[in-house]
Amino acid sequence: MSTDVSSTAPGDPAQARTATPATVPAPAKMSRESVTIIVTLLVATFVVILNETIMNVALQRLMVDLRIDAPTVQWLSTGFMLTMAVVIPTTGFILQRLSTRAVFMLAMGLFSGGTLLAALAPGFGILLVARIVQAGGTAIMLPLLMTTILTLVPVERRGAVMGNVSIAISVAPAMGPTVSGLILEHFSWRFMFVFVLPIALAAFAIGARFLTNIGETEKTRLDALSVLLTVPAFGGLVYGLSQIGGGTAGPGAPALGALALGLVAMVAFVLRQLKLQRAEAPLLDLRAFNFRMFTVSVLLLVVAMIALFGAVILLPLYLQEIRGLKSLETGLVLLPGGLSMGLLGPFIGRLFDKVGPLPLTVTGSVMMVLSLWQFSMLDAGTPVWWIVALHVALSLGLALLFTPAFTTGLNPLPPHLYSHGSAIMSTLQQVAGAAGTALLVSIFAVVSAGAGVVAGMHAAFLTAAVIAVAAVVLSAMMRKTAGAQHPAPAAH
Repeated sequence: MSTDVSSTAPGDPAQARTATPATVPAPAKMSRESVTIIVTLLVATFVVILNETIMNVALQRLMVDLRIDAPTVQWLSTGFMLTMAVVIPTTGFILQRLSTRAVFMLAMGLFSGGTLLAALAPGFGILLVARIVQAGGTAIMLPLLMTTILTLVPVERRGAVMGNVSIAISVAPAMGPTVSGLILEHFSWRFMFVFVLPIALAAFAIGARFLTNIGETEKTRLDALSVLLTVPAFGGLVYGLSQIGGGTAGPGAPALGALALGLVAMVAFVLRQLKLQRAEAPLLDLRAFNFRMFTVSVLLLVVAMIALFGAVILLPLYLQEIRGLKSLETGLVLLPGGLSMGLLGPFIGRLFDKVGPLPLTVTGSVMMVLSLWQFSMLDAGTPVWWIVALHVALSLGLALLFTPAFTTGLNPLPPHLYSHGSAIMSTLQQVAGAAGTALLVSIFAVVSAGAGVVAGMHAAFLTAAVIAVAAVVLSAMMRKTAGAQHPAPAAH
């Protein structure tokens, strides 16, 4: 079996060699302390990601209760997404500069404080501020979880543990619309935050009691210019892309201006990081891209995120506008797919540890293409059970992609690039999600205006299927990776 094995030299690309069965080590056991740390972070990550999607169903209710229009209420989602896009690139520095415990307390403190403020918000302005504070905590949690897993978990067990991560990143978004639908049916919108707050505070308390520091902090210097550039670079791109899909008249001047500013700032940001790398002080270390499997895995995740957002955005539109389902019914239709994606994650992770990424990612990408192609044939009379079955098939395909891509991409990185690799992956997923949403919603809106809603849905899903073909090509390039050779740091 072809295996990518990286050296410990900074920026040294992984070199391929053949691994014989005799060289494969027996799976190492994790300490109880390590398991406690990872479970605590998993629970916290589940809560913050659930909160990210719980708001989407409530926007219509908020427009009535707060007496605001659709463009205004949309800022509760756009502001959250922009904050995530700007904060995530800085997490590489944060995770190296602060201790594990300090980063966790910062993330959950921001999230819990934002949740409390949202529950008590007297009007739209305070609610928007609360969502931005929540987003600051959410942005830090997933890179913290990924970096901790890379630091604590032996290479031969990483697939299984990364499979558990898929429970947080797959089941939580799937449950969001269902949970918010149930809450809104019986309570006011404030209870979406009232119900989340005790869970967030419990995770905060458990972390404060049991979480220990891992690895060593580094006295790295924060480059102010890099931080300033993240706002127009990542924020401009995500905002511009999110606004492009707004209507049938094509992208407006503000969206195009934000995109242009974002691209210029992104070039400046990359050049700044390359300069800082020579002084060993980048905000986001791009030398992770020197590792071929990291680059291939990141591209695969970007394509998968574009396809995933096709389902996340377009399917509810189809179910509500064409089939006339209510928000709770829509959430229930989408729930089996999300649950299957998350609950099968640990099994897929263990399978990955045995067979490597190639058979899983090729199977998953083919399932994704076929599912999206079938979605492009939906009409007003398609049975609901067939929609559920297709969504489950798409979710399984994505599950077969996500765990192998995360693990294969991050495995070969040396320890000093763990936090930066996690931050790069998380940032590009945000940008890819915004790009996928903008492209597919724009196609849906333009075609719908001329040929009807069903034709618009067909065109958008068919576009997603064509994009997903790139995932099949990238999946065929995946190879098993071994971790950088280094002593595992003890928790302290």
